This record gives sequence, C-alpha cells and structure tokens, in this order.
Amino acid sequence: MYPHLLQPLDLGFTQLRNRVLMGSMHTGLEEHKEGLSKLAAFYEERAKGGVGLIVTGGFSPNLRGRLHPFSAEFSKTKHAKAHQVVTEAVHRHGGKIALQLLHAGRYAMHPFAQSASAIKAPIAKFTPSEMSVRQIRNTIQAFAHSAELAQLAGYDGVEIMGSEGYLINQFICKRTNVRYDDWGGSYENRMRFPLEVVRAIREAVGKEFIIIFRLSMLDLVEEGSTFEEVLQLAKGLEKAGVTIINTGIGWHEARIPTIATQVPRAAFSWVTEKIKSHLTVPVVTCNRINTPEQAEKILASGQADMVSMARPFLADPDFVRKAEQNKAALINTCIGCNQACLDNIFQAKRATCMVNPRACYETEIRIQPATYKKKVAVVGAGPAGLACATTLAERGHEVDLFERNDRIGGQFRLAMQIPGKEEFRETIRYFANRIDETGVKLHLDRNVTFDMLADYDDIVMASGVEPRSIQLEGIDHPEKVIDYQTLIREKTPVGEKVAIIGAGGIGIDVATMITEPTDNSLDDWLHEWGIDKEIAHPGGLYPYPDAVSDKQVWLLQRRKGRVGKGPGKTTGWIHKRTLEKRGVNMLGGIGYEKIDAQGLHITLDGQQKLLDADTVIVCAGQESVRPFAEQWASLGDKLHVIGGADVAGELDAVRAIRQGVELAVKL
Repeated sequence: MYPHLLQPLDLGFTQLRNRVLMGSMHTGLEEHKEGLSKLAAFYEERAKGGVGLIVTGGFSPNLRGRLHPFSAEFSKTKHAKAHQVVTEAVHRHGGKIALQLLHAGRYAMHPFAQSASAIKAPIAKFTPSEMSVRQIRNTIQAFAHSAELAQLAGYDGVEIMGSEGYLINQFICKRTNVRYDDWGGSYENRMRFPLEVVRAIREAVGKEFIIIFRLSMLDLVEEGSTFEEVLQLAKGLEKAGVTIINTGIGWHEARIPTIATQVPRAAFSWVTEKIKSHLTVPVVTCNRINTPEQAEKILASGQADMVSMARPFLADPDFVRKAEQNKAALINTCIGCNQACLDNIFQAKRATCMVNPRACYETEIRIQPATYKKKVAVVGAGPAGLACATTLAERGHEVDLFERNDRIGGQFRLAMQIPGKEEFRETIRYFANRIDETGVKLHLDRNVTFDMLADYDDIVMASGVEPRSIQLEGIDHPEKVIDYQTLIREKTPVGEKVAIIGAGGIGIDVATMITEPTDNSLDDWLHEWGIDKEIAHPGGLYPYPDAVSDKQVWLLQRRKGRVGKGPGKTTGWIHKRTLEKRGVNMLGGIGYEKIDAQGLHITLDGQQKLLDADTVIVCAGQESVRPFAEQWASLGDKLHVIGGADVAGELDAVRAIRQGVELAVKL
C-alpha cells in the first residue's frame, strides 16, 4: 500500500526498517523528576508502533547551551547511564533512536546566553555574550563529548540541531554573526562552526554511528541564507561525515507560520527537493506531513529519501503499524492545532496532544479492560462524548451514544468549515471509524429524555454548547443579524460590509472565513506570506504586498486591549497577522448600542459611531446545553458532566477530549 514509505533504508553500517523519522519534540519530560522513565514509555510505544528512527527532544551539550536554567543537559557519564532506560525501551521493539544535541545560543532564557555575536533575539530576554575563540573551541568539543556519551548510553546516533535559529544557525547567518575573525565575515568562515562540530563528532564516535544534521534550508528571516549558501553548506556537511541531512524550516523568530494547521500539507517538501538532487547522503523532509498517503506521495515523487513527522506521533503512536496493516483510516491524525503540545511547552508544562491525551502520559493514563462491565449512556457526540464513548467501549463496556443532530462531530463539524482548520475533519473521520471498531451503538437524530436513561449504570452528559444570546436592541433583525453557527453550517451569504460582535476564537474564525481569498493553492499561500521558492533572496523572503480582502470587516470586542490573537499561545499571532494582512479592522473597548437598518451603532472612546454594516454576525460566546438539568440531582453519582456541558467558556477541545478519556478510564 505504501511501498516507498515502508521500504528499508540502508545506511551502510546499519539499516532503518522504513523511511519514517519521528522528528524531535521537546515534551517537558526531559526535566521531569521521573522524566526518563516516562520518556522511555513514550518512545517505547512509538518504537512498538513501527517508527524507523526516533529523534529525542533537544539536550544541551553544556551549561550555557541550555534553553532555560533547568533545561536538560547531556554532558556527564551519569546522564549516559540514566538514558539507558530510554534506549533499551526502543531497542526492545527493533527501533533506532538518536539523541538531539541542541545549543540554544541567543535563544537561551538565562543570563549566561552566548552566541556568535552579542545580538539580542527579538523573542529572548537576555543579550548574549559574544563567544571567544576559546569558548568556540570548547563548545565544539562539548558537542563531540556529548555524542560520545550518547554512544555510551546506547543511542544509535545523534542529531545536531543546526536550524530553527539556534546557536549553529546563528553562526551561519549574517543576521546574527558580525564577527571579523576566522569564525565570521565570509560565508566560508561563517559555516566553519557547523563543519567543525560534525568533524569533531565523527572523530569521537567513529564511522558506525548515525550523525543527522538538521540543516536550515529556508530561514524565513531577513539576512538569512540563500539557496547557494545552503547548498554549499550541505555539500560541506556531507564531506565532513554526516549520515543523514534533515530539513529545518524557519527560525523561531520568523513571522511566518511553518507547522500550524493553517499551513498547507507538505508545504515545504519542495525545499528539500531543491537540495536533494545535489547530495548523495539521504535527505529528510518535514513539516505538515500527517498522513501515510502524503508521505508516500513525497517519497514516490523523489522529493526526499525519508519523511520526518513529529506531532503525528503524539496523535497516534501506531501510525506506521496501521499503515503497514492497511488501516490508515484508523490513524488518529494530527490536526496541527499546537494547543496541547507547543502551547504547553511554552508555558513550561508537559506536552501532550489534543486528540490523544495519553501522549506523554502513557504511564498514568492506562486503558485496560474493565473488571465489571457496565451499561453506559453518553449524551452528545461532540469531541468529549466521542472520546468518552469509544474509550468506554474499548474497555468492554456496553455504550449507547446519543446525538440530537444527524451526524457526529459537534463543534468540530463547524471548525472544519473554517479555512485553515480543514484538518478537524480528520478527527471526525477517526472517531467515526472508532465507533465501528469498538462497537459503540450510535443513535443519531435522537433527543434524549430523562425517562430513556433509567436503565443505565452510568450517564455521561456531553451535550455541548449553543451560541450565547445577548441583550441588544435589534438583535433579532431578520435581514441584518446572524449567529455564527447558522453562518458556518449553512454558508449564509454576507454583505460587503460585515461587523462581527465578539473577537474570541470563534470571532477570529468567522473573520478568517469571510475574508478568505478564492485562490488557495500552495503557491498562493507561499505568495501571501512572501516566501521565495527560488530562495534567491536572503532567508527565502520576498516582499509581496498584502492581499487585502474585498470586504470591509470590523472585528469587535468589549474588552479593551489587543484584538485578534485568539486562544492559541503559539498560533494567536498567526491569526492576528492574517487578519491584518487582509485589512480587517480590529477594535477593542466597544460598547454596543443597537442594530437597525443603518447598521451597528457602537460607542468607541466615549463617542457614538455607526458601522454601516450589511451583516452583523454574533460570536458572543457559548452557553452549555443541559437537557432536563432540573432532574440531574436525582441521578446522583450515576451522572458525569464533561466538555461544553460542564464548562462552556472559550471552546476548549483539549479539556473536553481529556475529560472524556479520563472519565472512561475511571468508570
């Protein structure tokens, strides 16, 4: 079914069982008190699931290279011994694993940060000190020593983090290297540091050890590398002794999305293809590859020798095994939301996954057969209800799932209609197949009554949310006003001038939807974000003008302050920048007065204004749907409330799905 994806890769001294590389992800377990045992369980499930080569999260080769003061370091013999639990867990299932070595450079969040030059990063708190020649030499040896220790720990190789704007990248680019000695100035001098690191590691570990270099092929920042420079470095790395070259896309400070769900699938495989034809070592492509079909297409077309997928293995550890067994429809697909993985990491929390709450909690959330089988009713087939019902059935319980609409999905069915959120359709597909696989009895178009629940041992109320009604003169205007659910569900036409009441996540989604350009091919997306496919300009950037929407849109909120960021910690800026590029007017501190034939009357900065909107869309939040709530108390301990029925608030699918799974494990 996937002959190229599942084909072994011969590296000469060793062989990988397929062309799948599980890309590096920091999980937060690296610094956890019992982190390595939990990390071992995390990687073991992925090795058992068939991954060819796993790359760990980043470990610093020395103290100054740590990302945070207490970030993980790998520089002592005790570290090597402690990591043996990880390598042994992977090797038990025939997998291979490489340790990523990452020096933060100027991205370090501590006062000991150092870099090629003393230039502060826009996303950092501290200005780094400029490394002396002695410090450069010591750092190169630190990389080599860590690689030697990784070999001692049982790792099959190391990955050198040379992209994403970390230290090695900082030496390569003019943006961050303004030195005038042998480590700066000409490109030959600026690429000397990564080449010396590779040579030192190869000398330390010998010939039969995998060295992956994560090469920044597209920096997406001003004064980044051109294609000719990237190619020159790639050839130098090959000569210096790397086994595999992995693709890196974009610095962390780049203001262009690279992995969020708004990014088209396989949006950057063309970058890898440009380099691959000039090299003899295997080349890996990455970013927004989340299905075996997409991966197979990339490999079959010759764009890369391997595909790197990171977050897809948070979503489903059995991704490869399911592809091998021709069960791709049962893969729990990564939807690129970032809400439980990167958002958590940037808040110093443990990473996990919206669609798979067990990710990084393998030792804590165990799905085991029930000792006593119950008859359970689940009311509502949104994300919370679906997660709970299928997990209950997997454990052996008899489950009836009731849904008042004619199809499953709840709020995800609305979300998948939003441009850039089409991936939410994959989660609905996954749960639809899980219902069949686990034997859940699904009842659609069914409004549950209290009497229907009398014979159940447990009742799970996952009845979701509905739009919040607001008190405003003219809110029922038949020609002007529409609520967000009706708009999205029925694709209701809107006028040329649109006012959106509410600038939370739903308001932002609606603004995105109604301003979406009609052309949405990959080339259109690259053009919109100013990405130069020839990489002729430094960093691969080209200053295209913003594509302003032909609609006049006002996105409004009562609260003063920034408008348009949305709930995502690591994706909010993407939403805001998208709306800015399209000319959306984002206004905070709004007082709503009335709606009439003229439009929406508001108060802004103490002054009354008229927005002559043709359409007013209400996105003023949600309220819990709680059928026969007055009788809930009589159900006692039999009743369990989860998802939007529990807390409406800003829609939180991470919490909803996790509640569903954790409840199912307890019952």
